[in-house]
Amino acid sequence: MRHRSAAPTVEALGCLPSTLLIPLAARARGAAVLGRLDPHDRHAEAALAATGASVDAFLNDRITVLNVLWRTSLIKKMGARFFEQHPASAGVNLGAGLSNYFQWFDNGYNSWLDADLPEVITLRQRLLKPLPARCRNRRLNITQAGWWRDLRCPTGREARPVLLLCEGVLMYLAPAIVEAVLKEIGDNAPAGSEFICDFMSPLWIGRAALHPSVGSTGAEFTWGAHHGEELAKAHPRLRLLEQHSVSEAYGVVGLMAELFWRPYTGGCMYGLARLGVA
Repeated sequence: MRHRSAAPTVEALGCLPSTLLIPLAARARGAAVLGRLDPHDRHAEAALAATGASVDAFLNDRITVLNVLWRTSLIKKMGARFFEQHPASAGVNLGAGLSNYFQWFDNGYNSWLDADLPEVITLRQRLLKPLPARCRNRRLNITQAGWWRDLRCPTGREARPVLLLCEGVLMYLAPAIVEAVLKEIGDNAPAGSEFICDFMSPLWIGRAALHPSVGSTGAEFTWGAHHGEELAKAHPRLRLLEQHSVSEAYGVVGLMAELFWRPYTGGCMYGLARLGVA
């Protein structure tokens, strides 16, 4: 008699995939700390409860909670603008974890693809509520060449633009892999497509143990950028459309502090970039 293998748990995911708990905890319960940035995530709390994980340490890291809610707010605005211009286009979340952006972007005409490692997708299917027909999960290893083809994303001159999202992923990849990801987008994405991603300063490389939340997962920062222009240089079709520094979330004090430290840091310590495909 065969025995079914145990369903995957967050604890069994390993270092990098287990970081998915950090944004999930922030979106589920961060509003209790920072109500002004409440994303009104209708699914995060149920998903977090289903994991059975203790996230008190993540919630005590108020700086990271602020960073996550800040970037979530910006991504929601950027994504909404994209689908206003391209209402029947597709969106793809590369390294989706347990997030659910389609709850904010669903307009009745577009479609969405949440892609991640096989073990994470299995966890999504077990923990998240059934998805709408236009929102699907897909197993993917973004470090392997040809992932655009594997996801069956639109390509060609006549194809509709695609919105690509990649948050909390690139900083854990080798520089050559990040460049390959950007090249894959530049080589294949239809004109008008957009790519939204976050990035950390190179000063963080090798120092994840100092991060209050990431340090406990065992993951390591291996890539960084000073400015979104560095990402756009990876392919001639990529253009930097918009960039934000997390210093904005701290108001005038944060902006002044960043100006003071910029000669030493070379750029923002953490940012969000929106790239366009020409």
